[in-house]
Amino acid sequence: MSPGSVNRAGRRLAGLAFLGVVASSGCVVGPHYSRPSAAVPPAYKERGGSATPSASQNLPLQWWQLFGDPQLDTLEEQIRVSNQNLKESEAQYRQARALVRFYRADLYPTATAGASAAPQHASDNKPPVSSLSGSTYTDLQLTGDLSYEIDAWGRVRHAVESARENAEASAADLATVSLSLQSELAADYFELRSADAQKKLLDSTVDDYEKALQLTENRYHGGLSSNVDVEQARTQLETTRAQDIDVGVQRAQFEDAIAVLVGKPASTFTLSFSPAGEPPPPIPVGIPSQVLERRPDIASAERRVAAANAGIGIARAAYFPSITLSAAGGFESGSLGTLLQGPALFWNLGATAAETVFDAGRRRAVTEQAQAAYDQTTAAYRQTVLTAFQEVEDNLAALRILEQEARTEDVAVQAAQRSLALSENRYRGGVANYLEVLTAQSAALADERAAVDILRRRLDSSVLLVKALGGGWDAATGIPQAESMANGIANSGH
Repeated sequence: MSPGSVNRAGRRLAGLAFLGVVASSGCVVGPHYSRPSAAVPPAYKERGGSATPSASQNLPLQWWQLFGDPQLDTLEEQIRVSNQNLKESEAQYRQARALVRFYRADLYPTATAGASAAPQHASDNKPPVSSLSGSTYTDLQLTGDLSYEIDAWGRVRHAVESARENAEASAADLATVSLSLQSELAADYFELRSADAQKKLLDSTVDDYEKALQLTENRYHGGLSSNVDVEQARTQLETTRAQDIDVGVQRAQFEDAIAVLVGKPASTFTLSFSPAGEPPPPIPVGIPSQVLERRPDIASAERRVAAANAGIGIARAAYFPSITLSAAGGFESGSLGTLLQGPALFWNLGATAAETVFDAGRRRAVTEQAQAAYDQTTAAYRQTVLTAFQEVEDNLAALRILEQEARTEDVAVQAAQRSLALSENRYRGGVANYLEVLTAQSAALADERAAVDILRRRLDSSVLLVKALGGGWDAATGIPQAESMANGIANSGH
């Protein structure tokens, strides 16, 4: 190649590079993104309209430790290692993360290289007649191609932005699945412990009824009561014994559900008997605006709004021409010995611009679809926020009301126990029939079982409140948390 040719090639390459710089610094079309507004109350209704006392409170990431149950702590830690639904969500997040790298590759040139060897025989009659007519020769080539579409209007940047926002939404989805599994495990665990408490109560009641039956039989044999009293006492005993046995069905089902959540076969998983007895701990609630930062499902919905906003930019970029720079070159020769010599070199440079002049409204339809998708995700985000505040208020109300109900039920239990004791004493003294004892027994057992059930509902509402508040999620560190979680889950699966 002559020095003049080299200089001319250099000037052309510099001109194309300058064109690329100018074009790439052009206007990025598409709307600027800002988080959609959402209705956020100044304070929780169930907190009496005061936000200040709880403004600095935050839930810990391992929120289940608030309940002070080592067995629950151990089970919760097993979810991340063994739960298959969580592994599925983690794999979806890795897919979304890979798509970001896929679209980001369009910001850089694409280079290809090739080699070919093609033996050929030219026809004697091939026009025009030349020195190659009737000859056999081999065409050897080493080639390289470079192409680059200038992102003058931000199409690629918007595509990368959309993929990145979707990846962050997927990270929040992973945290949402994790929180749902954690809360489901805690709820099932407290249901099982409530079944244990019911079992303990019924076991004790069966013992008492057995003693009552023995007393009635003794009185019958002494001529102080009728056989009707004996059969009534036996009916009460066997009915309660059947209820005692039936509790085992619920306990087995909750134990099996917990086994699935921690990724173990139900046949190999057991939990020891341990009745629930402690009321739920205070749950740090904070202020309403913190729900927007705490809940991963809100973060996911907001990130999808951002992705849809970037989609509008992609659609609008289609109205502008695409500008592509290209370069190709290599070596071509008829023999291997001269393939890499200077005279065998060939090259070309080019730039193209293409604009769609007629598409029968296709681009307008795509833009309208992108705008509609943005409106859809915005509505979904606002609905998610409204649902979040509803769930928080629901469970705050449930905890407040159930706490009042528990206090009232405790008074009822104590009264029922005193009534039962008085009825039994009256029966032993011969001043009351056994029907009075049966009535008092039924009332006492019903109130005691109701107290156990209220405790279960209070524990369940506490778990649901934690879930409604977003658990330990924090928008400031939520994505790194999800990234760390995903890496941990992926490593545990290999």
